[in-house]
Formats: sequence, C-alpha cells, structure tokens
Amino acid sequence: MFRFEHTGVLWGLVLIPIMMLLFFFVKKWRAKARQRFADPELLNHIMPRYSNLKFRLKFIFFLIGYTLLVIGIANPQLGTKLEEVKREGIDLIVAIDVSNSMKAEDLSPNRLERAKRAMLQLVGDLKSDRLGIIVFAGQAYTQLPITTDYAAAKLFLGTIDTDMIPTQGTAIGAAIDLAIESFDYEQGGNKALIIVTDGENHEDDAIASAEEALKKGIKVFTIGMGTPNGAPIPVFKRGKQIGYRQDNSGNTIVSSLNEQMLGEIAASGDGMYIRATNANAGFDQILDELSGLEKSEYESQVYTDYEDRFQFFIGASLLFLILSIILSERKSKISEKVNLFDI
Repeated sequence: MFRFEHTGVLWGLVLIPIMMLLFFFVKKWRAKARQRFADPELLNHIMPRYSNLKFRLKFIFFLIGYTLLVIGIANPQLGTKLEEVKREGIDLIVAIDVSNSMKAEDLSPNRLERAKRAMLQLVGDLKSDRLGIIVFAGQAYTQLPITTDYAAAKLFLGTIDTDMIPTQGTAIGAAIDLAIESFDYEQGGNKALIIVTDGENHEDDAIASAEEALKKGIKVFTIGMGTPNGAPIPVFKRGKQIGYRQDNSGNTIVSSLNEQMLGEIAASGDGMYIRATNANAGFDQILDELSGLEKSEYESQVYTDYEDRFQFFIGASLLFLILSIILSERKSKISEKVNLFDI
C-alpha cells in the first residue's frame, strides 16, 4: 500500500509549470540583451566559452531537485503490515442517475456534477461504513461493489458521466432491484440505499421496488437533483455546447424535478426525500438519520504499519540542487575542443 503522509504538500508541484514559463521568458530576455550588447560574431569573441546548453541543464537539474524535494517533504510511505481489524458500520449504496437530463443546469454547474461533488464530500465523511455505487439510466450497472476502500470510491466517482450507459431513460426501479441483489445479507445489520436523481422515471415501477427493498431490511432515501421549474438539457459536441435537446416537433425539452415521485419512493422505502440545492445536496441529513441505526460488525484488511521513504527523495533532491548550483555556464576546455555543447 502506497500513500503520502502529507498530501497537501503536493500542491507545491503546481509551481513547476510556472517556473518553466519564467525560465522561457528569462531565456528570451537574456538572448535579446546579448543581441543589444553586441552582434553574434563579436559576442563569441567576448564570451567564447558561454554555453546555452549548460544554462538549460542547470535549470533542468533545479527542476528535478525541486520536484523530488516536494515529494520527499510529502513523505511517501509503503504499507508493510496488513492486519484484519473489526469495524462497525452500515452498508450503504448510492445510486446515481446518469441520464441526459442530469446535464440540466438548474443546479450549478449541472445536476450530475453537483451530485458528484456532494458524493465526494459524503465519502470524506464516512468512517467505517461500507459503500457501494450504482449508476443508472435506461439500465442499471454496478460502478463499485460494496467496500471500505474510500480511495477507490473517489476514483470511480471521477469517471461517472452521462455517456457511460448507452441506453437512455431513467429506470429507478432497476437501480433499486440491483441494489437489493448487491447487499450482503450474511453480515446482518442495517442497510440503506440513497437514490440521486431528478425523478423523471419512465421505465418501471420504482415504488414497488422500494417496497420490496424495505421487506429485505433496506431503507430507501431519495435526493432530488433539480428544480420544479426545470431547465433545458444542453447538447454538446466535442466538448462545446451546440444547443439544447429538442423533441420530435422541434420544441426545446425542459427537464423538471419530479418531487412527488421521489417522495413516494422514499415513503415506500421508509426513508426520506430531500431536494438538493447548490448549498446543500442533502447527504448530511441522511447521514444524521443513518447514524442512529444499528451497526453491523465486519472484518476488514487494513495496513497498520507504514515505512517512510522520504530519505531517498530528499537525498536525490539535494544532489540535483547542488549540481544546479555548481554547474558552470561556461564550456569546459575539453567540450570546447569537441564542440559538445554547441549542438
């Protein structure tokens, strides 16, 4: 298992492209300054041993040294001891609607992106609960099986988009049915399903599916993404918006939040319905509700010991930084004879 102890330090790597840009401007400025000082032939007599290549090499050494230094300060660590530990928590599955209507922009920046950002915060708030992710449109698929690997959950969240399921539609019932099949019933304990959607269900009987989930001991919660007034659905081509989705008559389609449907699904699943806003997506209220439920005990493998590896990076960093300092911008006598640095 590999990790960084101080991940915030890695933001220092953002300075690298800025340094490269500054180096480019300094290099151009120096070249113009030399041109103003003397013509190239005279300059070769005045500075016969100056090497442009060594000037670039000094900067490359500095850049490598700086990069290694940032990584070293962040302290890369390797897990060395894997142990079975007992944890208590609930099993939670989040089903996210990825139909085209989730691109509507009545939430900022759009419904789907708002849901994904709220999900990232949810994953960060989880402690010992197990999490699974389902995506659905006209069909439902498991994006992440139930796990305690929150890093994997964040990784898979980044890949979610409306083009990942070819069959369009909003089959909420299919998502609930898949969640029922995905839970581990041998462990016992409480289970919950959170459905994140605009509620435009056109495919199946989601209420009947929610009732079946409740019989299995699964509470069903719903989060409505969008507004009752709705918004048009943007159409993109090669990353650029080219208009809005239209019906067969050429009229712009307005996608509206179906709060009645989502309220009925939540009531049938003994859960609650919450409408998301730009300020609050509703996951916090649901987690508060779930915190009072009985937790199940399960075993999980975790790394308990980590070994620091910063020494290698700091040592290599110092080497490159020293090289960048001591390397002269002048050609050596040998290189001058073989013309090595004037390539």
